[in-house]
Amino acid sequence: MKDLEAILEHAKAALSEGEFATLKGAVQTLAFLTRELEKKSVSVQRLRQLLFGASTETTAKVIEKILQGAVKGALPGAGVAAGGTGTPAAPKPNGHGRNGADAYVGAKRVRVPLASLHAGDACPGCVKGKVYASCEPGLIVRLTGQAPIGGSVYELEKLRCSLCGEVFCAQPPQGVGPEKYDAESAAMIALLKYGAGLPFHRLESLQEGLGIPLPAATQWEIVAETATVLVPAWRELIHQAAQGEVMHNDDTTMKVLTLGNAAAVDAGVAEPVAARAKPDAGAVEAPDAGAAPTATEGRTGAAKAAGRTGVFTSGIISKAVDHVIALFFTGRQHAGENLRDVLRQRCSELGPPIQMCDALSRNVPEAFQTVLANCLTHGRRRFVDVAESFPEECLHVLEVLKVVYANDATARQRQMSLDERLHFHQAQSGPAMVELKAWMEAQIQQRQVEPNSGLGEAIAYMLKHWNELTLFLRVPGAPLDNNVCERALKRVILHRKNAYFYKTENGARVGDLFMSLIHTCQLNDANAFHYLTELQKHAGELAAAPADWMPWNYLRTLESGPGQSSG
Repeated sequence: MKDLEAILEHAKAALSEGEFATLKGAVQTLAFLTRELEKKSVSVQRLRQLLFGASTETTAKVIEKILQGAVKGALPGAGVAAGGTGTPAAPKPNGHGRNGADAYVGAKRVRVPLASLHAGDACPGCVKGKVYASCEPGLIVRLTGQAPIGGSVYELEKLRCSLCGEVFCAQPPQGVGPEKYDAESAAMIALLKYGAGLPFHRLESLQEGLGIPLPAATQWEIVAETATVLVPAWRELIHQAAQGEVMHNDDTTMKVLTLGNAAAVDAGVAEPVAARAKPDAGAVEAPDAGAAPTATEGRTGAAKAAGRTGVFTSGIISKAVDHVIALFFTGRQHAGENLRDVLRQRCSELGPPIQMCDALSRNVPEAFQTVLANCLTHGRRRFVDVAESFPEECLHVLEVLKVVYANDATARQRQMSLDERLHFHQAQSGPAMVELKAWMEAQIQQRQVEPNSGLGEAIAYMLKHWNELTLFLRVPGAPLDNNVCERALKRVILHRKNAYFYKTENGARVGDLFMSLIHTCQLNDANAFHYLTELQKHAGELAAAPADWMPWNYLRTLESGPGQSSG
């Protein structure tokens, strides 16, 4: 555009006023169309990523894409960024290898002794020595296939007296009661549905084909009944999440066919209230009259009053010193409103938490102060989207941010404390970020870039939110991005992709409960199947002391006995 403007100035003397205005209008139209085509190209690229999946956004992949465009001659000036004429050879991917026997922590362990030789016996080889136990046994891993939900049919023998007609029936084996479905089956159904995204009807077809029928309606009854038992654990998760030091939040769209009425809510899983729930053997209790508003009240209040019709699932990741908590909430509220309801339970003695989210205003909780940080990955992605149109400028930004992420990885690898990480970033990443800000400001002030172009908008976004994007240079423990929350929301997206929707709001709350417990287990390296099973088997103890039955400490509670855990 600068070259075209210079040509116009030279031609101004040779053209009449009307001719110059016409030519100038044509040049401005060309600039406008170029900008719009660039935006359309970015939009089409995003649509293609939605349809066919997004490739990795690493700097190496972006450079490879730019080089491919340079070879095809499709990018003006791309040769400057390419620096060569060919696409570099892709590095050979690392092999994954095989899993060792230690990886199968959930497999059944069977000890196989020697049949004719024992420790202390004479050696059958040399006859002189004695054999002793080896430190490492030989290991064989054998995996067997089975139905997701197994079953047994017990045939209890019956005998009738030929004289009096009295019938005598065999007693069932120990541990076999009248219940048709045990705690393990409920835990497995919940894991398949809300952890792996397997819809009820697919599991129904699979089980029917395996000769162990399990109707979809029965599956729902099982998980809904189990959810009422697990409500104390969910409430405790919300309470402990409110005390976290770093809070990540974001949301995604969700579909609920019908929003449940009051009767459906009372009959299903009660929404956790801001006040601590009173233990009652796992029973579902209604919110107290004087308690803080529930999430349901928030939806029917401010959200509906504002005429909002959209439905969302919010993800909240709360990080403390020794554990991480994942929470999901589905309804009309946005992520900031759900985070506000969680923070109602925060202890007044604690200071404001660090909040990591993208720059949308709806992610910020009203009436609660947080130390706001914005996602650096969101800012980086704007440059990735326009890298093919502005290769040299975008690669400069990506290379600077690459240094910042490499420094953060180094801090994790060295297991630095929060203060050590802060000083490390200030020394290693601070100068690079100062240089990047000065470079972006120069691009705008010196008119090196059109403000309305894709590159100009990417730079404007970074400069507008610079303080929030660089909080990691000023506050100990501030994260760089919101990737952990976006990864958590993939569980919700997987469910939406396979099941399409929730039928009622009560069904959505059941899904939120199980997704919160399952994903929290994964974040704390706990066995979700074992955890859900044990909570059902100890429903009374869970209701009495839910803090002792969190994914990170329930094993200690099982070992030491209820009420003895350190929390």
